[in-house]
This record gives sequence, structure tokens and C-alpha cells, in this order.
Amino acid sequence: MVGRFLKRLYGSLIYIFLYAPILILIVFSFNDSRSRGQWGGFTLKWYKELFTDSQIMSALYYTIIVAIISALVATLIGTAASIGIHEMNRKQKSLIMNLTYIPVLNADIVTGISLMILFIFIRLDLGLVTLLIAHITFNIPYVILSVLPRLQQLDNNLYEAALDLGATPWYALWRVIIPEIMPGIITGALFAFTLSIDDFVISFFTTGSGVSNLSITIYSMARRGIKPQINALSTIMFITVLLLLLIIDSRANRNIDRKENA
Repeated sequence: MVGRFLKRLYGSLIYIFLYAPILILIVFSFNDSRSRGQWGGFTLKWYKELFTDSQIMSALYYTIIVAIISALVATLIGTAASIGIHEMNRKQKSLIMNLTYIPVLNADIVTGISLMILFIFIRLDLGLVTLLIAHITFNIPYVILSVLPRLQQLDNNLYEAALDLGATPWYALWRVIIPEIMPGIITGALFAFTLSIDDFVISFFTTGSGVSNLSITIYSMARRGIKPQINALSTIMFITVLLLLLIIDSRANRNIDRKENA
């Protein structure tokens, strides 16, 4: 009993530590005062002013555009790479996977500076294009690491059985393999989307003037003071991501129930 209580207490403290700052942010997004340490009454004015703030809206636009495009491209490349890696022999797979782990373990500042030097070397102007390339680059390994375990769980004879039944290689891949690894693909896409929205260091070194995502915009505000509108935006983003995860989890549970009942 004591051990179970201590485990629950420890787990509760961890969750409180993780989510208490977010809860405080949500509460202060309704604070009438601009001060982050004093409650001035309930208001919705920061939510109204959020959509009229051109600086924040521009940063949000670039953040969402870069996150969506980079997540889609990284997911396509990462999924194709995972299928290729899965078909390699043990030595080739070990070598490629070691190379795949390097961007994940590497410090963001090293990746950011390296990409910046590369773009300057090839005379590519820093801006939206370089920001997209940088985000796609650091997202691909996370997609591979999400999809590859699903491929390793597949029956090796599944693809060959589809070919024996008359399916073309492309049809077998699209109708047999892809549905089986779809949970890994979705997980990789969500990883890529979240990491792109969250990234600051690599974005800071690979973007140019006139193109700024939310993390860079918030960093530039830090010296003068964070606008209360950022609290409102963060609250909206948190609730949106939470709802998205709940929907995905609900659909995953439904698919599991259908397979069990089939």
C-alpha cells in the first residue's frame, strides 16, 4: 500500500510540475492587467487583440506554413527511407541508422550553424525556402525512427503474399504495407509538426529578414516584455493540440476495437 501510494504521489508531482506552468499561462491569458504577476480581473480583450496584431499573425502564418509543409515532406521522405532501410542487410542498416541518430543526438546549435554555412556557401538567400529546407532536414530522422519500428513488426511474408495474389508492387505497397504502418506514419508526422512549431535555434540561424516564426518573435519580445496576446495564442495552440491528440487517440481505439471484433 505504501509503495503504491508513493508511486502515485511521485507521478502526480511530475504531472503537476509539467502542467502547472501551462495552467498558469491559461489563467493569465484572461487577466485584465498586463502584469504577469498581478490579477486585474477577467477579460477576453487579449484574444480580440491577438487577431489584430500584425506581428504575431505574421509569425503564426509562417510557423503554421513551415510546420505543415515540412511535416508533409519529411513524412513522405522519411516513410520512403524507412521502407528502404528495412530492406537493407544488417551491416547497411546499422550504418544508416547510426547516421540517422546523429541529427537527433546532435546539438541544435551545431545543426543550425552548419545549415546556415551551407546555404551561404551555395549562395542561397536566407528566408522562407532555407527555413523550410532546415525544418525538413531535422524532421526526417524523427519520422524514420517512428515508422521503422512498425515495419519491423510486420510479417515479412505479407508483401510477398500480396504479390502472389496478383497485386502489383505499387498496389501491394499502397494497399497492404502503408495501412499496416499508418500509426507510425501519423506519429512521425505529429512529431515533425510539433518539432517544427517548437524549434527556435535552427530557425534562428536559417531564416532571413522578413521571415520570422513564433519562437523567434517571442524571443525578440523577451527584452521588451512578452505581450499578453502571446498568452492567449499559447492557450489556443495548447487546446488545439490537446483536441487533436484526443481525436487521434479516439480513432486509434476505434480501429483496435474493430480489429478485435473482426
